[in-house]
Amino acid sequence: MNTGENRTNVDSGEIAKFEALASRWWDPESEFKPLHDINPLRANWIDQQAGVAGKKVADVGCGGGLLSEALSQRGARITGIDMGEAPLAVARLHQLESGLDIDYRQMTAEELADQEAGSYDLVTCMEMLEHVPDPAAIIQACARLVKPGGQVFFSTLNRNPKSYLFAIIGAEYVMRMLPRGTHEYNKFIKPSELGEWIREAGMEVAELMGMTYNPLSKRYKLTAHDVQVNYLVRATKPE
Repeated sequence: MNTGENRTNVDSGEIAKFEALASRWWDPESEFKPLHDINPLRANWIDQQAGVAGKKVADVGCGGGLLSEALSQRGARITGIDMGEAPLAVARLHQLESGLDIDYRQMTAEELADQEAGSYDLVTCMEMLEHVPDPAAIIQACARLVKPGGQVFFSTLNRNPKSYLFAIIGAEYVMRMLPRGTHEYNKFIKPSELGEWIREAGMEVAELMGMTYNPLSKRYKLTAHDVQVNYLVRATKPE
């Protein structure tokens, strides 16, 4: 697959949304507050499941580098990729402050998979699948990137009336936790759909984990029994 084909799975409108907000990526009280709030939860969960210290990790759709830095702090060797120039510039600037050794690159998952197939112990792709035209192709690329026996971690939003009410009406219009238009409901992904794409990519679903938000305490927590809105998936690639 050539570079032109690899770049067709990019939504310029979605890239523009995050480009416009990039300067505020590391402000925990900005539009990215929800990401700051969930970042320790998702980083700890990944570390608990995979033991990231010393592991080579590709962070697909790394944005401004929140998860990349969190995993690097836990000892992972990170390559962070994104198609947004401004978020990557912010990630590199923050890296100067943190002093962490992270390799940030502006490229697609498909391009990295063409160059470094089977090179990574772990791949993370968090809060990205619902922002691309062809999420199944991203999953295929992640499967190509990870070594046999490795693990891939995804997170996205379920598609049902509750997720529409909580993730769009509640988060974007009522509580204003996110800018209006951050998400498009028809791009949300049911766990059954994600599971099917994972299996088609030659991997296995090892675990589903929900992430719920309490508007009274204003806290997120991982909830294995509730994947109705936000959820994470751990996939494994057979030896």
